[in-house]
Amino acid sequence: MLSAAQVLEKIRTGESSGVEFKEVRIGNDKVIEPDRDSLSDSLAAFANHSGGTIIFGVADKPRQIIGIDPTNIRILVSYISEICHDSIDPPMVYFYVDSVLIADEAGEDKYLVYVQIERSLWLHKSKNGYFYRHGNSKRPMNSEHLLRVGQSRSQARIMPFDEQAVPRTSKDTLQIRLCQRFLREDTSDSETEEILIKRRLLVQDDKDELRASVAGVLMCHNKPDNYLYNSFIQAVCYSGKTKDANYQVDAKDFSGTLDQQIVDAFNFVARYNKVSARKDVGREEKPQYSMRAVFEALVNAVVHRDYSKHGSKIRLFMFADRLEIYSPGELGNTLTVDSLLFNQVTRNELLTRLLSELKLEDSVAGRAGRGYFLERRGEGVGIILRESEQLSEKTPLYELQGEELRLTIFAAESY
Repeated sequence: MLSAAQVLEKIRTGESSGVEFKEVRIGNDKVIEPDRDSLSDSLAAFANHSGGTIIFGVADKPRQIIGIDPTNIRILVSYISEICHDSIDPPMVYFYVDSVLIADEAGEDKYLVYVQIERSLWLHKSKNGYFYRHGNSKRPMNSEHLLRVGQSRSQARIMPFDEQAVPRTSKDTLQIRLCQRFLREDTSDSETEEILIKRRLLVQDDKDELRASVAGVLMCHNKPDNYLYNSFIQAVCYSGKTKDANYQVDAKDFSGTLDQQIVDAFNFVARYNKVSARKDVGREEKPQYSMRAVFEALVNAVVHRDYSKHGSKIRLFMFADRLEIYSPGELGNTLTVDSLLFNQVTRNELLTRLLSELKLEDSVAGRAGRGYFLERRGEGVGIILRESEQLSEKTPLYELQGEELRLTIFAAESY
């Protein structure tokens, strides 16, 4: 958030690699200038570079505070937000829009609108391609520049994405009660920050600012979706065999820490996992799904999800005859659907280590058939396939659906 004095100082300094001015023209409750496509390029250029500020209501040549009619501020703010979400791919989430009242050179009060853009975790494509900020202008990226920026954002996996610094975070973003799960019991307050840095829950960004890492936000903040868009599990249960709102039984979004998301989704499936019984010799019960297999499937979805793709969340659907889990991201470079049972490639090594340290509560451990969230023996896919097939006599299916991996577990027929 900028004060009037800070905005004035940026205007006095002039346009630069971190500041741009835009004149505004609005007619019939619509923004005519700046043009939607051109503004999307400018916004993405800042996000692809080092961040910056665009101030609306200021002319650059000659530099002059023109101002914005206060009745049009809402229209302009909405216009900017829509462009960030709808005209840029992936949508921009690290920005802040506000208005400010300042005095111009003649001492007359005028309203301005500004948008602050953070350096993004992602490389953004706007209407006319990929742009970056150079001096006081935006420039298109050539193929070499695209590759270099993509690598620096970990889209080429030079550094694991779960160890990247998350914009708009600080060391205070990590909630200490959740961090303590990954610290020794005798860790003093003075040692805490150093250990969090060593464990890569806190990392330095390219400006040497200390920020929470992707893994830090996912494991040490109770609302990671506030910082990492769509980092939650969506679960829906239908009484029928298709996605039909008329047959929707329940729907929940689980948005706590990753370990809590796993437990919540696990309990959701357990709630609707129908159990039949027969009494030929004693009582024999038969659930639709092996809860041990379900737990493995949820852990795998969370650990192997590509968190650099924020266009979709992990989705779980329960139908009358099957369970489907969708996890964003294609398979690792050396993996194919057919080789999942025999090979193991970890996309998020830091998240894997953290989850392997967390013990399950007894109420979950017994049903999941394990003591820790992750036991790192590479047996997960085998358990899913073997235990599910024993119940339903149908082999679960792994399928690539675009840039998502879908697992289908078939329900066992009742006695």
